[in-house]
Amino acid sequence: MTSRQIRQQFLDFFASKGHLIVPSAPLVAKNDPTLMFNNSGMAQFKDFFLGNGTPPSKRIADTQKCLRVSGKHNDLEDVGFDTYHHTMFEMLGNWSFGDYFKKEALAWSWELLTEVYKLPKDRIYVSIFEGDEKDGVPFDQEAYDIWKSMVGEDRIILGNKKDNFWEMGETGPCGPCSEIHIDLRNADEVANTSGKDLVNNDHPQVVEIWNNVFMQFERMADGSLVPLPSKHVDTGMGFERLCMAIQGKQSNYDTDVFSNTIKFIADKSGKTYGQEKWADIALRVISDHIRAIAFAIADGQLPSNNKAGYVIRRILRRAVRYGYTYLGFREPFMNTIIPMLADQFDGVFPELKAQQDFIQRVILEEENSFLRTLETGLKRLDDIIKVTSKNGAIDGSVVFELSDTFGFPSDLTALIARENGLSIDEEGFKTALKAQKDRSRKDSTKEATDWVIVSDEDFDFEFAGYDETETLSKIIKYRKVKTKTGQEYHIVLDKTPFYAEMGGQVGDSGQLTINNEQITISDTKKENDLFLHISTDKKAGEFLSNIEANNIVTAKIDIARRQRITQNHTATHLMLSAMRQVLGSHISQKGSFQSEEVTRFDFAHFSKVTDEELAQIETIVNQKIRDNIKLDEKRNVPIQQAIAMGATATFGEKYGDFVRVITFDPAFSLELCGGTHVPATGEIGMFKFVAESSVSAGVRRVEAYTGEKALSVINEQLSIISEIKELFKGQPDIVKAVKALQEERNALSKKIEVLENEKLQEIKERLYAKIISVGEINMIAEVVEVPSADALKQLAYELKAKIGDLYCILGAEVDGKPQLAVMIADNLVASKNLNAGQIIKEIAKEIKGGGGGQPFFATAGGNDVSGLKNAVEKGKSFVS
Repeated sequence: MTSRQIRQQFLDFFASKGHLIVPSAPLVAKNDPTLMFNNSGMAQFKDFFLGNGTPPSKRIADTQKCLRVSGKHNDLEDVGFDTYHHTMFEMLGNWSFGDYFKKEALAWSWELLTEVYKLPKDRIYVSIFEGDEKDGVPFDQEAYDIWKSMVGEDRIILGNKKDNFWEMGETGPCGPCSEIHIDLRNADEVANTSGKDLVNNDHPQVVEIWNNVFMQFERMADGSLVPLPSKHVDTGMGFERLCMAIQGKQSNYDTDVFSNTIKFIADKSGKTYGQEKWADIALRVISDHIRAIAFAIADGQLPSNNKAGYVIRRILRRAVRYGYTYLGFREPFMNTIIPMLADQFDGVFPELKAQQDFIQRVILEEENSFLRTLETGLKRLDDIIKVTSKNGAIDGSVVFELSDTFGFPSDLTALIARENGLSIDEEGFKTALKAQKDRSRKDSTKEATDWVIVSDEDFDFEFAGYDETETLSKIIKYRKVKTKTGQEYHIVLDKTPFYAEMGGQVGDSGQLTINNEQITISDTKKENDLFLHISTDKKAGEFLSNIEANNIVTAKIDIARRQRITQNHTATHLMLSAMRQVLGSHISQKGSFQSEEVTRFDFAHFSKVTDEELAQIETIVNQKIRDNIKLDEKRNVPIQQAIAMGATATFGEKYGDFVRVITFDPAFSLELCGGTHVPATGEIGMFKFVAESSVSAGVRRVEAYTGEKALSVINEQLSIISEIKELFKGQPDIVKAVKALQEERNALSKKIEVLENEKLQEIKERLYAKIISVGEINMIAEVVEVPSADALKQLAYELKAKIGDLYCILGAEVDGKPQLAVMIADNLVASKNLNAGQIIKEIAKEIKGGGGGQPFFATAGGNDVSGLKNAVEKGKSFVS
């Protein structure tokens, strides 16, 4: 049975049990500050468990793309070394929201595995929760009795809180669970050792394939458990492990989920899978990581240097590094896997096929960049090895620098060090790594109290902000949150005109008022399905403590600010359509931001947008503004109907069964959008680009102003032109006059450059006469007059090229600031154990400064010119 058939049988089975089959949520988590990525099947349904939203059906099934590379659930370092861990994986799941519970969930899982998939009953073990006295949760007798009737007592295992009580994080929905494990060993191994003894002991062929979680509680911030309003079922079955069991394989990587990818990479590298340990690990790493990278990019997360983008870049670099080290790849190779991967998932996750070219180009650019960095890192490591004592250890801080700056994992540094008879300072590396994690954790610290419930009656939340700027509302609950910048309150209303930050549009601000008492709402954000009205007002605590269950507050937004935001948002729709006309139909959104100040838009495009193209786009948008096209807004449109209408959807966004369609002339702009818009385009007033730049490989960014802000930019530019005209009085063509001025400046710069070089050569000749012999070393230690730090560097390099065995300390005053340079011949670095980078740090203390560099050359700057001579004299002491 193929993996495609296995997946479909799961969905068909639960459809026959009355489940609604829903699509996977994007891999990248949206509107949930507790997650970077969806790391489990239940992540997208969290609010349904908490009672904050209403599911489209009480019974749901799906296959969810998951990524576990950060936080509590982090499998990254295991991937490739064993046969069953992955970064990205599919989680097959069936869900009950207050409908069926343990009896049906366990019986159906047994039926599917043994009757439909025909897995051997005598190889299956199940576990149940033994209870926990501290939490006050008893032994799961009900699950025990259900399993006893199907599998027998000898195949039931009692599990502790670690194994059989499922929690998503520090807080949130949770409950006891019942895992299903399967023994895939051969008959001789089974006869020798019972599979029951190997459950949850990391045996590669005795693995968990399914977990039935019974969501009964919510873990509060104080650690206590509170029963949920309803009991729910949350199950998750690892698709890749299921395929291994059904296809009779000993490894997930031997199934057709990965086998074609592994063969493709092996053929490309000239290796054969199954022959070399480290080559096999590399093939598994790459075949796993390419899926995670491709789906993350398809869902809108590009590699970058921070947060979720850094995680994706790290995964990609880990794969490239394994290919470089163990498969001999010196050119980009991962991008070539994408067409095959897109074909494999076509019809299941169509986003790969739809964005195949874009994904491939982004990965290609990332590979090229990292391969260059990898080469630089290897050279840096080579320099370090040269100056490290035989049988010595490379300093832990240096190992960390190689990891943090060049993407060199410590194990790669250790491997290369061992090849050169060295080791690494592992404890020093761990200390530096921990310091970075502590800094990161401190920066992101946010402590929230439990919710204070003001009104416990059931409510149907209503966002009224499309039609109203002011509502009469009830406060349902609030919480106090301590952040690194201070204290804030999060307030939930039953009805609100405040738009919560979504889809690039910033959240509304405004006020809440009751009995002439008022607090300011500075921002509105969405957390799962809750609109959080955020107040940093010092009066907020007292204001909220006086609120009673039936009190009505007036919620009013800042209308003027909302107007400016909507102008920018609507202009973005017009701009996207104009871009497709000018640049091509391939233009797709990769990020956006609309505030009261600016509209910023990221889009897939592989070349700079020229000034001429920007002008064309700008002209089209301003024409549409002058046409004063009325907004055509349709709410609650079935998603398939909206797509059939031609509405543009954004990859990586999670859309419901019913959507909102925003149209400004159906032949021009027709999009799915939940944001706020002007009633007619004329209210935008004016549109003006102010910037165009590159964000990352294959992604460009434009920024624009609208309305009065755009007018102010134009007026500012006209004022500058007027001033320039004044400066060039009598010149009829100021453009020609400016060009002439530039040419004159360039000619003068060349003359100055020649004169400075002549002076530099004179200084060099004088320094030849000041060489001091210290044994075999030729030392120069002088304060010189040079025009710039670059000239000082040039002088040092030219002296090195002419003088053998050189040890050179140069000082200079440049623009009133002291500068130092240390240059050491390569042979002296090795034979005399001299290090310019270390020396410069010591002598720079004399000028109250600091610096650094490589073992053979380093520079420093400072604040005390009077210390130059002392610094140069101090430099002599390292060889005299």
